[in-house]
This record gives sequence, structure tokens and C-alpha cells, in this order.
Amino acid sequence: MKTVLITGGATGIGKATAKLFAENGYLTLINYNKSEKQAKEFCNNLYKSGYLAECYKADITCLKDIESMFDVIYSKYKKIDVLVNNAGVSLIKEICETSEDEWDNIFDVNLKGAFLCSKQALKSMLKNNSGKIINVSSMWGITGSSLEVAYSASKAGLIGFTKALAKEVSPSGIAVNTVAPGFILTEMNNSISEEIKQQIKNETPLQRLGTAEDVAKAIFYLADKAEFITGETLNVSGGLII
Repeated sequence: MKTVLITGGATGIGKATAKLFAENGYLTLINYNKSEKQAKEFCNNLYKSGYLAECYKADITCLKDIESMFDVIYSKYKKIDVLVNNAGVSLIKEICETSEDEWDNIFDVNLKGAFLCSKQALKSMLKNNSGKIINVSSMWGITGSSLEVAYSASKAGLIGFTKALAKEVSPSGIAVNTVAPGFILTEMNNSISEEIKQQIKNETPLQRLGTAEDVAKAIFYLADKAEFITGETLNVSGGLII
């Protein structure tokens, strides 16, 4: 049985992704930090439905937490076949109003977390000469967004991280790719007004807003179906960016 670890897997895109992997026979390991109630309820529901899933609390910006989580996983299951670096935070703020702490937090979660988790997952993948790492970036990592400079920069960094890591580990049979979601209906975007949502919908060629399930399907494709793709960024934006 293949094993997948999904960071930030208790809500939004991470939750939809975990559900899809579980339904397709993966042992699904769900990382969370602050969403303990949601994570445990989600895991219990998956278990009641006959799927194999476990929850692991860890702050992905903390090396000690990450090492402890992977130590437990490796002691029980010996390997990680797929890592989905999904956990992320956003910040809508003018650059001149953005504090150093806010900047550091964005990069710690969105980029450093992917680095720490990938480093640990590669211990198994390099040994087995196989594995998939999928990083969740954003369309703003490609185009940039006004009032989201820190977020855009961190997500652009994740794309660069993907390209470089793919070149480094592909000779060992490991593929590294990125998905770049467009506007997705998740809790992160709940604060956006209905008027702006309608405007974005009108500007999207497919004439609808994206769902967490749309992104999950793209992640699953790169992890389970794509055997000759690495170092790429798959846009999941309904054509909003081409």
C-alpha cells in the first residue's frame, strides 16, 4: 500500500486531497497544527468509511516537530511514497505596512515548511529510488498580486524550489511538481466579497470559481498518474492565467 503525507490536510485543499487519496487506496497521513478538532473529526469519518487515515500534529516551521512526526511515521510504516506540501498562509497587506515578523511567517510556512518536510521525506524516497513530491503554490506565484507581495514572493519561491529539487532528485526516480491554484472557494478566501467573487468568475474563461476538489484532482494526477512529468507547474485556474 502506498503512503501519502499531506501537510495542512485538515481543511480546504488539503482535506479534499486527503479524501481523494484515501478513496483511492492510499494510507493517508494528515498533518495539522492548529486545526486539531477538524483533523480528528475528518480522520474519524474516513476511518468509519473504511479508509486508512491517521492524523499527526506538527508545526511545519519547526524542525523538531517535523523530525518527530517523520520518526513516528517511519517507525510504523517505513516509507513515504508521496508528499504533498500543501500547508500555507496568506497575507493581504500593502508592502509598506507589512512587518518583518509577518514577512518571516509567510516564508516560514509557505517555503521553509516545504523544505523541512521534503528533506525528511527524501530519506525514504532516495533509499527506495522512487517517490513524488507535489508542492501547492498559487497563480500569484506566477503573476504576482498587488497587496500580496509577501504571499506572491513565497509562492514564487516554491516554484523555484520545485524546479531545482526536481533536477537534483530526478536521477533517483523521484518526481517533483507544483500545482498553482487560481481563485479557489476555501476558508482562506471567505473574506472576499461576493461582488469580487462574481467579478473573478466573469473573468475566468471556464466561467466558474474553482473548488478544493478541482485542485485535489490535479495533485492526485501528478502523484498517481504522471510518470514522465517533473519540475513542472500545473495551473488550476480555469484559464484565468494561461
